Amino acid sequence: MNKAPSELGAPPPLAAGALRVTPLGGLGAIGRNMTAFEFDGRILIVDCGVLFPDMDQPGVDLILPDFTSLLDRLDDIEAIVLTHGHEDHIGAVPYLLAHKPDIPLVGSQFTLALIEAKLRERKIKPYTLSVEEGGSEQLGPFGCEFFAVNHSIPDALAVAIRTEAGLVLHTGDFKMDQLPLDGRVTDLAGFASLGEQGVDLLLSDSTNAEIPGFVTSEREIRPVLDDIFRNAAGRIIVASFASHVHRVQQVFDSAVEHGRKVAFIGRSMVRNMGIARDLGLLRIPGGTLVSMDEATRLPDDEIVYMSTGSQGEPMSALGRMASGDHRHITVESGDTVVLASSLVPGNETAVYGVINRLSRSGATVIHKDVAKVHVSGHSPAGELLYVLNVVKPSNFMPVHGEWRHLRAHARLGIQSGVPSDQVVLAENGDVVDLVNGIARVVGHIENNNIYVDGLAVGDVGEPVLTERRILGDGGFVSCTVVVDSVTGKVVGGPTVSAKGFSEDQTAFNAVLPLITEALDKAAADGVSDPHQLQQLVRRTVGKWVNDTYRRRPMIVPHVLEVLGPRGG
Repeated sequence: MNKAPSELGAPPPLAAGALRVTPLGGLGAIGRNMTAFEFDGRILIVDCGVLFPDMDQPGVDLILPDFTSLLDRLDDIEAIVLTHGHEDHIGAVPYLLAHKPDIPLVGSQFTLALIEAKLRERKIKPYTLSVEEGGSEQLGPFGCEFFAVNHSIPDALAVAIRTEAGLVLHTGDFKMDQLPLDGRVTDLAGFASLGEQGVDLLLSDSTNAEIPGFVTSEREIRPVLDDIFRNAAGRIIVASFASHVHRVQQVFDSAVEHGRKVAFIGRSMVRNMGIARDLGLLRIPGGTLVSMDEATRLPDDEIVYMSTGSQGEPMSALGRMASGDHRHITVESGDTVVLASSLVPGNETAVYGVINRLSRSGATVIHKDVAKVHVSGHSPAGELLYVLNVVKPSNFMPVHGEWRHLRAHARLGIQSGVPSDQVVLAENGDVVDLVNGIARVVGHIENNNIYVDGLAVGDVGEPVLTERRILGDGGFVSCTVVVDSVTGKVVGGPTVSAKGFSEDQTAFNAVLPLITEALDKAAADGVSDPHQLQQLVRRTVGKWVNDTYRRRPMIVPHVLEVLGPRGG
């Protein structure tokens, strides 16, 4: 397999007639999907999404792709092609358009409606080009053809990119449900046609590459929901992704079947389903949808709440219900809560925390581990092999997945007949050139996680996160001491205060004489530089805390100088 060595340097200039492919996200993690294609001095971007933070990234709201390599070439960008409307594919668009608002956005009608709603909140009016499956557009030197793919959101597309360097197929996220609710199947015939023409490079979704077999149809969810609705005596709360129109449709269908009304909870759920309804993608029978005020007045056995929060987000509607902070709903005994979604890697702890809090309140909680209330939106290994055999790519680059997914998909590529030295395993920031029909990693550009913390973008880096982790794990210890600016001897303190370390007010009494002793020795040795004294205090307190408690808090020393009395 063509894997880039970690010591790769900067890429060489792009050769004439070659296509450069640079993944800026989506490799090694589920999220932050973004790939830049460059040909003849022009750039085409496919997707621009966010990654949601892990537990070891405290205070971070979102993680963006690193746009640094693009910021001085914004005028070279022809367009951003969006394969579908999930946050991990469109969520970073507002942050890139903040640098250049007129970069064209290309995608299906529903995808563009979702991103336009997000951009309106930021007062950005984008230039958009709506495309459909079976259509094509010439975007500078990039000839783009669009193909229907089935996914857990309507209107998802794969894109084929033609340049003089060759033909590339980017599948986006897909599965091959043969009985989709909307009747829109993945266009294998279109993929096969490309395969007959000769696909030089395939970039394909790797999320479920470790899972054997074929995907379960969405239609198998409805009977399970019907059983849940039939047996529920009280309120029903269903949590799902705010973009999963098919799941919401199934909830409405079951609600009608069992004589219940439906109310939306969560701003993104209300917004997205309003868009889906306006575009005819969500069919709501008359009189079924009610407002929150109407819902709270209905008997418990006549209402279903359709909510956000299936990933355990603390500020989501379901998260607030679980913690007892929701304005309208307090979960009680007799309620039935259905988590109708998959677990995004990294969210497991948060989700099971919500499940436990809901269970403690007396609710019956149903999730994918105990009932078939969700099927994945991504193809497992059997379907991925099918696509590889149909497309017959000369070169193959697994995308969209953690490393275990990428490697599993790479093995499938080799099994299907792609030469092992033409299977490209890349990292974010690796530069892959397609030259004379062969794809190779030729260099690497700097590619960092760009953290969004509130309104700040990029102000938080790894050093700050390390400090936050230390604070969370070991607490904060502040030590203040006053020394004579001439002699360096201690004339006041030391005093120690701590937060998040211990409730015992005397916990640090034993270290005070050790600090004084260390500083007096330093003074005797002629050390008077305040910075050196601060480091001495830090080392003294740190060693004592580690020896005494086996803990490593953040230690902040303060050495204050005063002018001592003059000799007579």
